[in-house]
Amino acid sequence: MIKILKGAVIICTAICVSSCAQVKNSEVPWVSLVKGNTLEGWNIKGGNATYTVTDGVITGTTANNTPNTFLSTNEYYDDFILEVDFKVDQSMNSGIQIRSNSYPYYQNGRVHGYQVEIDPSKRAWSGGIYEEGRRKWLNPIDDQNLEAKKAFKKNEWNHYRIEAIGDTIKTWINGMPAAYLIDDKTATGFIGLQVHRINDAQKPGKTISWKNIKILTQDLSKYSKKSTLKPIVTKNQLTIDESNKGWKMLWDGKTTNGWRGAKLDAFPDKGWVIENEELIVLSSGGAESAAGGDIVTEELYGDFELKVDFKLTAGANSGIKYYVDTNINKGEGSSIGLEYQILDDALHPDAKLGNHKGSRTVCSLYDLIQANPEKPIKPIGEWNSAYILSKNNHVEHWINDVKVLEYERGSDEFLKLVSESKYAKWPNFGLLEKGQILLQDHGDRVAFKNIKIKSL
Repeated sequence: MIKILKGAVIICTAICVSSCAQVKNSEVPWVSLVKGNTLEGWNIKGGNATYTVTDGVITGTTANNTPNTFLSTNEYYDDFILEVDFKVDQSMNSGIQIRSNSYPYYQNGRVHGYQVEIDPSKRAWSGGIYEEGRRKWLNPIDDQNLEAKKAFKKNEWNHYRIEAIGDTIKTWINGMPAAYLIDDKTATGFIGLQVHRINDAQKPGKTISWKNIKILTQDLSKYSKKSTLKPIVTKNQLTIDESNKGWKMLWDGKTTNGWRGAKLDAFPDKGWVIENEELIVLSSGGAESAAGGDIVTEELYGDFELKVDFKLTAGANSGIKYYVDTNINKGEGSSIGLEYQILDDALHPDAKLGNHKGSRTVCSLYDLIQANPEKPIKPIGEWNSAYILSKNNHVEHWINDVKVLEYERGSDEFLKLVSESKYAKWPNFGLLEKGQILLQDHGDRVAFKNIKIKSL
């Protein structure tokens, strides 16, 4: 009798589990992104490929002499779960953009952002994550992930599931885990369906189709799936493209290796902390180098490319200096070098000071050259990406992938600016062949991460 009851309980439980699963699945509040046989809610960006919709199926068709084309949602999405079916001509490359953007100031409106790759080639990286128009490959399909590589079906309908929640993006192709990326570069943007450009040897008229495009934007933790893959984390790591091009991490994200106090033999024992893999100068009242003091690289650099992500607090002041010689100015204050200014322009009084108008605003060459006032700086509390190029005395300052100033070290114009600045008292200021990279302690809390350098 007991055995029969146990069997009955097992059968009843199985029925309940199956029934509950069906009910749960039927109650998932999906929202379709395709409205009938129209492209209402979508717009075309980039190139001139064409898109049509029939019976809820969107079809994109390649065209000659046009760049990548994207059918993009009018609405922007931050956290979501997206599912879509697609079928692509096996001679084409394509992708689905997520959290993507197009700004007039960025390469004349070029679409950039995360792309879930559609790759029918022998490489079989479908489901991998590429960053269109910016960092390129972030999460290709590893050769060990044979299930994902084999999951793609040529010349048939395939199914993608894409989860973008917080800094985590996960993808599945036909039910198989494909990519698992942790990256906080972009938090929001549109969704786009790509028709890739074709070369002169390819004939136009090839197609890619999408259907059953649906999205979830609420209660995502309830519907999110676990991935069996090990995540790829980009924080304080080189991307594939950076590794191939000779970039190196200038800070490892965990220790003080490679850095010391500008006026010390070791790293400061106060004033700086490492938290959550971020290098943070602490607030100490706003005085220049009065607490832990500036920190500098142990190595010297001549021609270089430098990337630094920074995050300001309200009213904060700091800077990234280059061609620094710590033997100059052994007294009070900061070490001497050319400076990429980091500042809260709205609240810090330095923004209105300087020997040249605007030359102490964020991204400027401190006290010498004002950065373009139209610079795309992000709000206080968000991460910004600084980039400095110095090659053959030509120097550029960039912010968030946009160039905001350039100059020639040692030119007559440069020397004149120096003679009119606070640096006039320092002989041969800014003309070192090699120097250290410096992060400034100006007494305000500022965080740094993703510090990378490439010697040229």
